[in-house]
Amino acid sequence: MNSPVIAFLGTGLMGAPMARNLARAGYPLRVWNRSPQKASALADEGATVCQTAAEATAGADVVITMLSDGPAVAGLVKDAAVTGGLARGAIWLDMSSIKPGEARDHAAHLGGLGVAHLDAPVSGGTRGAEAATLAIMAGGAADAFARAVPVFQAMGRPVHVGPDGAGQLSKLANQAIVAVTISAVAEAMLLVRQGGADPAAVRAALKGGFADSVILQQHGERMTTGNFVPGGPSKFQLKDLDNLLGEAGSLGLELPVSLQVRDRFETLCQDLEGGDLDHSGLFLELLRRNGLSE
Repeated sequence: MNSPVIAFLGTGLMGAPMARNLARAGYPLRVWNRSPQKASALADEGATVCQTAAEATAGADVVITMLSDGPAVAGLVKDAAVTGGLARGAIWLDMSSIKPGEARDHAAHLGGLGVAHLDAPVSGGTRGAEAATLAIMAGGAADAFARAVPVFQAMGRPVHVGPDGAGQLSKLANQAIVAVTISAVAEAMLLVRQGGADPAAVRAALKGGFADSVILQQHGERMTTGNFVPGGPSKFQLKDLDNLLGEAGSLGLELPVSLQVRDRFETLCQDLEGGDLDHSGLFLELLRRNGLSE
């Protein structure tokens, strides 16, 4: 049986390594990005670089979107030129991080066109994207998920978490945990630094204990070495926290810790102009709060 033709739309910081892993897994791949230079390097992996999204999706069996937000995804989902040329029985895998309501709307629109849809955001940052170890949270019909599993497995570990929108809801839960943990790790790293302990040694000492986490080890190191080259840009963390609090509000819920951390990320992104820094850059907001420098 021939491998499905995949159109990958959005080859930025996360999308490029994800697409690269699909090409290396042997899938016929077409790629498109609004900034063409971000897609051109994938030609070396055997991908066909397309000038328009419609060119990429023409005859495609699978469409994957990895874009900045819901409106960017909707601009493609609701573009007849993009959807009109899809292969019969095509499936759309939106791996962007958007609002659950937006994902449900996209699923309904595509369903009316006879196109299956899964909202399948990811966690793991650029390291996970490069290593094909992303956590993939998929919402939608079980039969659509079963069809998509082999494609997902070329990029990470997929889990079906519920109906349309459930993938995005899971990602919001993930982002709440990530953001709050980053804030706790920042406080811990500042405490040990100012108290005279060796932050690297402290992280080593905590390995395997209840406080250990990927965030402690990876982002804790970033904080204490001043490496804020983005793996997950702070501006996207802020967007996700806004979506989280909006969803919580629609459910009549208050999430006080998430709200506080959201406001701190806003300070980092706006007052400190750190929107393009890694989300571990929240450490810089904590330094300013305490009147300290790197």
